[in-house]
Amino acid sequence: MGRTRDTLWADVGSIYAAILAHPFVTGLTDGSLPRAAFRHYIVQDAHYLRGYAKALAACAARAPDEDATVMFAEHAAGAIAAERDLHVSLMAELGGSPENEPVAPTTRAYVSYLMATVLGGSYAEAVGAVLPCYWIYARVGEALLAAGSPDPLYARWIAMYGGEAFQTVVDAVLAETDRVGATLSPAELARMREHFTTTSRYEWMFWDAGWRCEEWPV
Repeated sequence: MGRTRDTLWADVGSIYAAILAHPFVTGLTDGSLPRAAFRHYIVQDAHYLRGYAKALAACAARAPDEDATVMFAEHAAGAIAAERDLHVSLMAELGGSPENEPVAPTTRAYVSYLMATVLGGSYAEAVGAVLPCYWIYARVGEALLAAGSPDPLYARWIAMYGGEAFQTVVDAVLAETDRVGATLSPAELARMREHFTTTSRYEWMFWDAGWRCEEWPV
């Protein structure tokens, strides 16, 4: 068998292509993305990262060895730090505060799915569920960094996810993914793949929700 990461990525190639082609993402590099859409995305990302940090902390608690526990615990702390630092600086330019704005439907659904999976599934399922937020962001960031942006605010955001520091974080999680995947039965791997694909779809939905400035319909 090949690496688990290769199996997982093969499952979501079309989803990743759809993300790169989405007008929110292309608008970051050509500068056409409306500020209102970017602001909506940043507000929702702040809400999301708080929930994601809890999901990573749950992965740390469930990890079978100390190295993985330390890794996910550090990443949980890093998610909170990113939410505080990046979003505070960006919101200073965009105006307002995420705390004063509601959690949108896609954000609520994505975080709820993550928490249900990391708390109710196996450790491998938990890793599969949290992986797209690492990996897809790194791949998107890499692509956007190569393209650049005429907008300094968007360029600043791209630099965070397209840089080597974030890729090092992602590489560590991919190594853990391969280690865990090598121990799984076909049925266990199938569940891991299902969660990875589902949260990859949520990644596309999150970009799309930002583009639409999604609100609750009622």
